[in-house]
Amino acid sequence: MYDLYTSPTPNGWKVSIALEELEAPYDVKPIRLDRLEQKAPDFLSINPNGRIPALVDRDAGDFPIFESGAILVYLAEKHDRLMPSDAKGRSRVMQWLMFQMAGVGPMQGQSNVFYRYAPEKIQYAIDRYRNETKRLYTVLDGQLAKTDFLAGDYSMADIATWPWVSIHGWAGVEIDDLPNLVAWIDRVGSREAVVRGRAVPTAPEDPSERSEEVKKAGAKILV
Repeated sequence: MYDLYTSPTPNGWKVSIALEELEAPYDVKPIRLDRLEQKAPDFLSINPNGRIPALVDRDAGDFPIFESGAILVYLAEKHDRLMPSDAKGRSRVMQWLMFQMAGVGPMQGQSNVFYRYAPEKIQYAIDRYRNETKRLYTVLDGQLAKTDFLAGDYSMADIATWPWVSIHGWAGVEIDDLPNLVAWIDRVGSREAVVRGRAVPTAPEDPSERSEEVKKAGAKILV
């Protein structure tokens, strides 16, 4: 049994999708980012970085894990699924997982900030991060021209990447010219476990309730 501390963001959806794919029992502990619950002492004792998601493995002595990529690797290794056991296969998954963690997530996150939240519209920053996100998408499209999923078989690499790419429009990035990526979004998004995981937690935050402090913080709390 796991406790999943999460919010409706791409990084949060990664873990709920993985848990659904693994058919692992878990309790959802919704974290209200608009109320800065991720900065509360109780949560910081689980994730000192004050970000979601975080997972507590109750069967392992209430072992806490933070960072979405680390959580996915932990789950794959514990359940022996969604990550190949051979060295080459595992490396392929890890390469694309790191591509998401170091590239797609940070660049698209910054695109979200400057395109959606920044009080001052800085066109250079908007173009910089939107163009880099599109470049990374083009790399994905090229890989998906050769295989249905990023590392061959469906894996944690797809689970990590899909939640971000599926909301490309929020970052102002169009993908009509990337047909392999579009098909992959539909292919992954049609999986029943992905549909269920994408709906966690069930109660979305109400942006109208956010304090002025949180509004000023913008997307820094929303990833």
